[in-house]
Amino acid sequence: MGPVRLALLAVVALAAAGEAVYIPYNTSAGVVAGKLNVHVVPHTHDDVGWLKTVDQYYVGSNNSIQGACVQNVLDSLIPALLKDENRKFIYVEQAFFQRWWRNQNDMIKDTVKGLISSGRLELINGGMCMHDEATVHYIDMIDQTTLGHKFIKEEFGQIPRIGWQIDPFGHSAVQAYLLGAEVGFDAFYFFRIDYQDRDTRKETKELEVVWRGSKSFGSSADIFAGIFPKNYEPPPGDFYFEVDDDSPVVQDDPLLFDYNVEERVNDFVAAALAQANITRTNHIMFTMGTDFKYQYAESWFRNMDKLIHYVNKDGRINALYSTPSIYTDAKYAANEQWPLKTNDFFPYADNPNAYWTGYFTSRPALKRYVRMMSGYYLAARQLEFFKGKSKSGPTTDYLGDALALAQHHDAVTGTEKQHVANDYAKRLSIGYTRAQELVSTSLACLTELGSKSHCSSPTTKFSQTDFSKGKSLVVLVYNSLGWKREDVLRVPVFSDSIVVHDSEGREVESQLLPIASASLNIRDKHVKAYLGTSPGAKPKFWLAFPVSVPPLGFNTYFVSSMKKSASVSSKSTIYSSQGSENSNLQVGQGNLKLQYNAAGAFSLYSDSRTLIEANFEQKYKYYIGQDGNGSDPQASGAYIFRPNGTVPIKTDSQVPLTVLRGPIVDEVHQQINSWIYQITRVYKGKDYVETEFIVGPVPTDDGNGKEVAAEIVSNMATNKTFYTDSSGRDFIKRIRDYRSEWKIEVHQPIAGNYYPVNLGIYVEDGNKELSVLVDRSIGGSSIKDGQIELMLHRRLLHDDGRGVAEALNETVCLDNQCEGLIIEGKYYLKIDPQGEGSRWRRTFGQEIYSPLLLAFSEQDGGNWANSHIPKFSAMDPTYSLPDSVALLTLQELEDGSVLLRFAHLYEAGEHKDLSALASVDLKRVFPNKKIGKIIETSLSANQERAAMEKKRLKWKVQGPPADGKVVRGGPMDPSKLVIELGPMEIRTFIVNFERSISGKQLL
Repeated sequence: MGPVRLALLAVVALAAAGEAVYIPYNTSAGVVAGKLNVHVVPHTHDDVGWLKTVDQYYVGSNNSIQGACVQNVLDSLIPALLKDENRKFIYVEQAFFQRWWRNQNDMIKDTVKGLISSGRLELINGGMCMHDEATVHYIDMIDQTTLGHKFIKEEFGQIPRIGWQIDPFGHSAVQAYLLGAEVGFDAFYFFRIDYQDRDTRKETKELEVVWRGSKSFGSSADIFAGIFPKNYEPPPGDFYFEVDDDSPVVQDDPLLFDYNVEERVNDFVAAALAQANITRTNHIMFTMGTDFKYQYAESWFRNMDKLIHYVNKDGRINALYSTPSIYTDAKYAANEQWPLKTNDFFPYADNPNAYWTGYFTSRPALKRYVRMMSGYYLAARQLEFFKGKSKSGPTTDYLGDALALAQHHDAVTGTEKQHVANDYAKRLSIGYTRAQELVSTSLACLTELGSKSHCSSPTTKFSQTDFSKGKSLVVLVYNSLGWKREDVLRVPVFSDSIVVHDSEGREVESQLLPIASASLNIRDKHVKAYLGTSPGAKPKFWLAFPVSVPPLGFNTYFVSSMKKSASVSSKSTIYSSQGSENSNLQVGQGNLKLQYNAAGAFSLYSDSRTLIEANFEQKYKYYIGQDGNGSDPQASGAYIFRPNGTVPIKTDSQVPLTVLRGPIVDEVHQQINSWIYQITRVYKGKDYVETEFIVGPVPTDDGNGKEVAAEIVSNMATNKTFYTDSSGRDFIKRIRDYRSEWKIEVHQPIAGNYYPVNLGIYVEDGNKELSVLVDRSIGGSSIKDGQIELMLHRRLLHDDGRGVAEALNETVCLDNQCEGLIIEGKYYLKIDPQGEGSRWRRTFGQEIYSPLLLAFSEQDGGNWANSHIPKFSAMDPTYSLPDSVALLTLQELEDGSVLLRFAHLYEAGEHKDLSALASVDLKRVFPNKKIGKIIETSLSANQERAAMEKKRLKWKVQGPPADGKVVRGGPMDPSKLVIELGPMEIRTFIVNFERSISGKQLL
């Protein structure tokens, strides 16, 4: 007779005697050697926006959509933990936790600090949100994680050591090595991987692995990765204990009906043994919780107390309250060798016709807005540093918070309800407005005072403005990159008699291009839709002129109206292809030439410098979105890409090409069809092609949702192989219809070969490389050899059944008429000799991410240079960062210290010269400041790097040792102040600059 049954008989005997029975539940179990240890991990998963906005989720409003209130979770959690010293809980989303924390009194705060310091409440992962891993840029991942980790360190003195990315829809290599190992995590737990991959791993007991995400870092950035066997919810057997859940509670009072202790113990043990059969070592984890659970925490803990008590009395297994940290330490203590995982977990499918590759493109306007704000935030923090962080004036903080929320796996992904997407955009807009005020003030201070001191009330006003009659437009151009930048600006103007001068009074060659009616129509429509009024006078031309801007600095240009007789901007010559059917058309004035055939199709790319010549076409097509009416009801939607046929979009042959030629740029305008317009540009002195597209409103009057893709088709023999970036960082080799670690059964040959593209995509054939870079996160692939395609826009009419319960059908309404959203964007194309493409992808890719920041003012006459500093660089004028290094962060913190990050842009072996060790001389980066103290930290700046390296767990891996020597920068000599960076290395520092006697900035 088992111990549970004996205990039962004793309780029944007491009850029969009519005595009240108090049962002291023993929950004190720790790990027991030789037994199967079930680590019971209580948790909640709280999306910072999805079906409701982040505010609605926190306060518990709009419950007709979803009954969820995070405030209730945290309010009820604390007293529940206090009832039993063995109870534990993990909490993730700092955006919610920090809101709650601000509203607590000192007594509650002291209590919570005690729970955290004792390990009973663990703040895990630690970012402001659980960020996505496909559609996010690595800089944003770092920033939002840093924000959360900073708070946890300052308030509680704690350093999160476990990654908990349980809900993102696939997982990136950058997450494993950069946001895992490089922030000091010992392990990383998650759920969503391809269903075929999961089934394979269950059979081979490879759900827990050592993940080596970086070729450049090798084993030095290994991390233990645990994949949940089914989901991030309680195990099979009905163990959900929210007050309104359907699972049977543990009923152990014999005076009441439905006594079920033995049944519940058996269910628990059965689930544990089943999971143990697919897991190595005698430790398994039960994730006790799911979305927005523990709104009445005692309901869960009461039942878990009973389960742990009775399961351990039963004796077949050992159950204990645990956390992922305790579980990780137990796994490590087992001294096991673990299977090795490389690359990433994309794409993700949860059944044969459900590839979650649609969200790589969903809500492309929001994705573009997030990317624009990210680059702006980087530049704005630099300018905030130059001016000095204000205690009372405008700051970049709100924009930082808004961007952090936007990285959530139901935000930038485009997988939220429309009203929630609007809320994210609104927050970004408010943050941008506040940061813009700071940027304007900082630039005014720099132009008035240069590098002399703090500044609070400058008189110069910078804004987005049209210049008044008789006044010149002052265009200040700021470069946030650490190297000198040559680029072409485009500014809308009204007059066709314009002249441009630089900061030294020299005339600058410029060109006027008529603004396409397609662009003006978007402007008119959106101004009226969003502001409620029609725009005033319409600009007629783009004014294009070249600029040269020093690193970490600005230059100033002056745009003036002139009389016709004076030297003015060149007007573009306009040429139509109509009537020229017998001749090919060529554009481009430098090394790069594009040729169009008689039918108006792009046909030949030739570069006289590299001697590259290639035939290819630019085309468009759309996939018909599956409507869910077939034998498998899976529809294409916000998450899922499931095409039901491909329709090539034929160019309207009735509409001729329009060609604009001039000294700065040649443009080819094409009306592809009634809802796609394309402008192809070749700039003088540039060796790439810029393609601007305007797509929409995508018609759906035929009852079909559509997913619109641009194609670049060449005759290159690419052998099913292409390369896509991982969150803007490493490039990963993709082979069509193939997975390196398991045999794939192909059900969706198009959707199953789509991958996230944040930076770019390229193919190669042994002689040349064809690279395409993008201006936001989108989905991309090479569906046929020699071809690259980018999905630009999605408008769908059916929900895909993954919870959002809303079709991805974005519209803009004007005068009570609604039509589909129009998307405007750019992609960039270049063909290089084999092995040479990486320089352009890395350097120009960084310039796409960090565009020149423009500010406008006015001047009377020519007195600006007399009263302002027209040109400025924070760096030594003879110095710039190496071509392989980017400045990621220059940010003054609240305590006056400065957060500084540099990144090596190249992978090991990626470029013959630029993949070498690089160095940055801080004395020349900050020539007018003296560094008093500098400490190297982890990536998220919450601990010293040396201490992090010393304590991180080093895991054993099956198979031969890792190949090759890892190149990393050595320790920095504080007297020399030179930072070395190995390939792909990002180094983070906290810097304290010495103040001058007067207290003024020295910069």
